Amino acid sequence: MLAGATAIFLFVMALLVLAFLRGPAPASDEADEGREKVWIVGLGLGFSLTVLAALLAYGLIVGERLLPRPGPEVVTVRAEGRQWKWSFGYADAPGRVTEGILHIPAGRPVDVEITSADVIHSFWVPRLAGKLDAIPGYVNVLRIEAWTPGDYAGVSSEYNGPGYKDHVFTVRAHDEDGWIAFLSGEEP
Repeated sequence: MLAGATAIFLFVMALLVLAFLRGPAPASDEADEGREKVWIVGLGLGFSLTVLAALLAYGLIVGERLLPRPGPEVVTVRAEGRQWKWSFGYADAPGRVTEGILHIPAGRPVDVEITSADVIHSFWVPRLAGKLDAIPGYVNVLRIEAWTPGDYAGVSSEYNGPGYKDHVFTVRAHDEDGWIAFLSGEEP
């Protein structure tokens, strides 16, 4: 979106510079009016609307993919924030709870059910998804997906008292074998 907005901005600025360099308009004739229509309608509106339509389509496709929907490949985990730690429970491994590290499979969508035990917190993993608030007594669902195995830094980005800066967690994405090992209890 930034690239598209930059392209529109640069194009409009170039047209503005050309208009100032052109000088005062001479007496108008039909040929000049036709050229002005091409510049204004064809390039000014046509280019901008084409770029904006492409960006809108891209945003809708990506947004649709991130909507939480049940399915056989979707993994569900529960994240509970409290001052000053996160605990994570796993639907595929009942009774299994981890503190400070959320384990997920790489390459599969994960629905994180986010809630809080005390005050409002924010669950945010910048490299995987946007920020969503953890509210006491309410469950918000955020879809995340890690494309490759590895560790991803997560933070609670909502001010909730002294110490909130250190309210961090890690999302550990496993390959398929690592995920199966985690679910069976072989990996911490």
